Amino acid sequence: MDTSTPAPDYARLRQQQRDLAAQVELVDAVQGLPGRIAGVDTGFEEGGSITRSAAVLLDGQSLQPLHSALARRPTALPYIPGLLSFRELPAALEALAQLPAPPALVMVDGHGIAHPRGLGIAAHLGVLTGLPSIGIGKSRLVGDYEEPGPQRGDHSPLLFKGRQVGWVLRSKPRCKPLFVSPGHRVSVAQCLPLVVACLAGYRLPEPTRLADRLASRR
Repeated sequence: MDTSTPAPDYARLRQQQRDLAAQVELVDAVQGLPGRIAGVDTGFEEGGSITRSAAVLLDGQSLQPLHSALARRPTALPYIPGLLSFRELPAALEALAQLPAPPALVMVDGHGIAHPRGLGIAAHLGVLTGLPSIGIGKSRLVGDYEEPGPQRGDHSPLLFKGRQVGWVLRSKPRCKPLFVSPGHRVSVAQCLPLVVACLAGYRLPEPTRLADRLASRR
């Protein structure tokens, strides 16, 4: 008897992405930094067989961490470009659910609508939870842009298929830029100042920097 696990239906997952992307809202649900912000990041252990996600809850005014949570679970899918949210999201949602209070805004290490089908992990998480979300990618997934200036806060639009899907942000002098895009219930215009307001001298904004450190065991 064949007991092997059936191969994932990638065409179905891509169609699911398109369906969920149609539910993304790019209208601001928050004005300025709210009182509670969460950062979410995901890493892997044991050769990729275990997904390790971290969620950190911060005070929106001081950017000081209030609580953190960690979730470890078997990795749901192999690495398939464009479908990473299905691989990372189960553990990320579990970590987020362990926080003692729901955040008013989630910043996710990854992309929002700056994705081939408009549904990076920040958008996927936002639609499933209903939480306002922003994606902060360390490298470009899609789009064209002009290199931003060299100073902290310099930025340029990220364009994909004839529309702006985010920003390319120089978050720290002499560092590679970040790729900022709205996930859900945040506009393209507002995702940039919200991320800039969370910069504290590092390349990554504090919510995803702290989550990255925990997810990566640093």
